[in-house]
Amino acid sequence: MAKTVKWGVMGTAGIAAGCTIPGMKAAKGCELYAIAGRSPQKAGAFKERFGFEKAYEGYDALLADPEVEAVYIPLPNDIHCEWVIKALNTHKHVLCEKPIAMNEAELRRMFAAAKENGVILMEAFAYLHSPYIEKLKSIVAGGEIGTVDYIDTAFLTQCYSEDFRLHKEYGGGAIYDVGCYCTSMILSLIGAPIKYVKADAELDGTGVDYLAGVLIGFENGARATFNTGMILGTDSCDRYDRLFIHGSKGHIRSDAEYNASGELSFTVTVKKAGRERDIRTETVTSVSNYTLEIENMNESILGISKPLITEEFSIGNMQLLDKILDTVGYNDSKK
Repeated sequence: MAKTVKWGVMGTAGIAAGCTIPGMKAAKGCELYAIAGRSPQKAGAFKERFGFEKAYEGYDALLADPEVEAVYIPLPNDIHCEWVIKALNTHKHVLCEKPIAMNEAELRRMFAAAKENGVILMEAFAYLHSPYIEKLKSIVAGGEIGTVDYIDTAFLTQCYSEDFRLHKEYGGGAIYDVGCYCTSMILSLIGAPIKYVKADAELDGTGVDYLAGVLIGFENGARATFNTGMILGTDSCDRYDRLFIHGSKGHIRSDAEYNASGELSFTVTVKKAGRERDIRTETVTSVSNYTLEIENMNESILGISKPLITEEFSIGNMQLLDKILDTVGYNDSKK
């Protein structure tokens, strides 16, 4: 890729420091141009640590820089809409962390602003760029396990007791923060309209969901379940991920963590005559999903490719999150 895209990072969040910026540094066609933070000290520290050319105090200062072509936004969920639209209105392309919005109405305003300004807006579901996901989807699409009739998945974490992700005023909670991985995985594998949603959650005193269980029924008869949570236990910092895809001719089982890179494996079981089964392990090696995500965004900006995470997909996922949040009583989706 001959041309590079000048990126600005809006915020000094942990996911930016630990995942996305290192992914940017390894991505083809990506120039780490500017970092902005509410604290000039933090912005300056990021500039020195990662090699940004410029550091700005405040997000408006970054958006005022005409050299910035694209912006990555890892801010708290409740202010995604505000800053995404501000960035789009300054004709910057935007990659915004998941969940991209608090509800469908916000999301539609954001995509409308992108169209009005002739720029790209993409939701940052880094894991969906992984060749591991591509392999899963190709096996399902190829019909080897038959028609998918049931999916079960989970993403549960811990160590968030003092984190902003558990504050409702910031759009916190397990369904928004990690449940969106489960919903996006399910929708990536089942393309039918949703018939019903049943869900329940453990809410704290402020109405934030700590732990949730969800059942989704689809018009084609398929069903999906998932569990998600951010207070997995109290003894240590643990994590639990799973994925099971059942079809009419077989199934796929994986314990790989969402967003993992490196060497990832899953088991494919195909039914034969009688009780016979063909069982094999598929192994996929992947570089950082964050690198792949930035490269897809760069190529889309340069007109070489198109965003992998489409407007249609993000809206469908947000609609499902809205239904789940309404069902468990979170209610922010009713704003």
